[in-house]
Amino acid sequence: MSIGGNWDKRRPLSRREFIGLSGVSAAAVLLGTGGLRTEQALAAARFADYPFKLGVASGDPLPGGVVLWTRLAPDPLAEDGRGGVLDRPYTVRFEVSETEGFSRVVQRGAVQARPELAHSVHPEISGLHPDREYWYRFKVGQEVSPVGRTKTAPPADSAPAALTFAFASCQNYTAGYYTAYRHMTAEDLDVVVHLGDYIYEGSGAGTLGRAHLPQVDTRSLSDYRIRHAQYKTDPDLQAAHAAFPWILTWDDHEVDNNYADEEFDPDEPSPEVALARRAAAYRAYYENLPLRWQQFPSGPDLQLYRRLAFGTLAEFNVLDTRQYRSDQPAVGGDRPGHTEAQQNSITGEEQERWLLSGLGASRARWNVLAQQVFMAERDLTAGEAESFSVDAWDGYVGSRDRLLGFVAERGVSNPVVLTGDVHNNRVADLKADFGEPDSPTVATEFVGTSISTGGDGSDTSPAGEVALAENPHIKFFQNQRGYVRCHVTPDAWRSDFRVVPSVTQPGAPISTRATYVVEDGRPGAQPVT
Repeated sequence: MSIGGNWDKRRPLSRREFIGLSGVSAAAVLLGTGGLRTEQALAAARFADYPFKLGVASGDPLPGGVVLWTRLAPDPLAEDGRGGVLDRPYTVRFEVSETEGFSRVVQRGAVQARPELAHSVHPEISGLHPDREYWYRFKVGQEVSPVGRTKTAPPADSAPAALTFAFASCQNYTAGYYTAYRHMTAEDLDVVVHLGDYIYEGSGAGTLGRAHLPQVDTRSLSDYRIRHAQYKTDPDLQAAHAAFPWILTWDDHEVDNNYADEEFDPDEPSPEVALARRAAAYRAYYENLPLRWQQFPSGPDLQLYRRLAFGTLAEFNVLDTRQYRSDQPAVGGDRPGHTEAQQNSITGEEQERWLLSGLGASRARWNVLAQQVFMAERDLTAGEAESFSVDAWDGYVGSRDRLLGFVAERGVSNPVVLTGDVHNNRVADLKADFGEPDSPTVATEFVGTSISTGGDGSDTSPAGEVALAENPHIKFFQNQRGYVRCHVTPDAWRSDFRVVPSVTQPGAPISTRATYVVEDGRPGAQPVT
């Protein structure tokens, strides 16, 4: 049974095949404005080309549902940023099924894809069974999207035997192919966590044959829409979105390199111009990703920090360390304890209160911080001299001291920090006192490499040698591209560092370069040989 037309015009695609998508407005679902049109009106929806060229996606799984996403874009790179769609609303219908062939459809509905949101839609699906796989697809007029697969979270009070997920970050389109995503799609995962730098805002033509759109600086809403569309045209990225629900947060390049709140120095010396640019970037971010209505931006503001649980096994605190942070300290060569770094906040007061309150009340076995920049202290200079990255938590020592002090004092169960940003793999102990190597280990930090940023990379590097020599709490360094696969049980957390030897040519194989395990109740990771 179908709603107005043959849903099988395009056969359901395997999760390992190309996935096309378009978008759905969360407001239309929640406010009831997405009423189904007549068959005549639906049939009148005509496009110059296939409208689902940007794929489909799902995100933020809950025990009873997920948010779905697609965006109508028959010409994704159209110069006006509108994706080649007329300036009018379109009715987009969706189906959710218990089977990939849609023989057991459990939900149908319709929402409006409106020009104000670049014809994206974000229907929030509820009433599903927990811990269950589902398949979904969209239809506009007579055009049917390929099929996506998603999965709901376990019941809130359940004790799951295991959770398997991957985390990734930093996918510069012109720096390399998204080969890692192709391999990720073949994994058996419950969810994917993306830690930021989903797009890169800067200019640069790139050197890859696929970099068919010259990159110019993104400033306007149309610029950011086109940049997101360019990235979404990658079939490996589309396939990974269609294979699993994603949990996303951003870092700096979704807006501007190293920005801090409304400080864009030296790119935007005017706070008014900076906030207008941030509003455009945040709007495009929402339009192009599977985010719920709670994440809908209000001008230059978008609350992205949130909490998602997988039963009592693991609770993810998804942080935003860009929008609310103090400006970076002016001096990077001092020890991180200097006055400005002590006074600075990387999360802002409100988010910090939310984080500490949630950690203090958590009943989860594993408490996860999904965040952006390096948390452990990191001396960047060999020998007696010291220097630190003030864009990371070393520039916000007060925030780090309060967080790690709270975790230790309250005995928070198994804190694990997930980090992106630095384009290499690392494992670090988070210490009560980084100046005393023998001080207690409070938590564990797993740092994942980039998907493509930095090009092919190498197994190690001079920077890696310095990192290991000068920072005894950093246990592992590796400099190729890839992602981290994590398998979590009540007894242990296992992180497999999955890497490819090359991203400047497509088709590279993948291997597990190293595996580290954290045992329940014993912070600090140990290598598995």
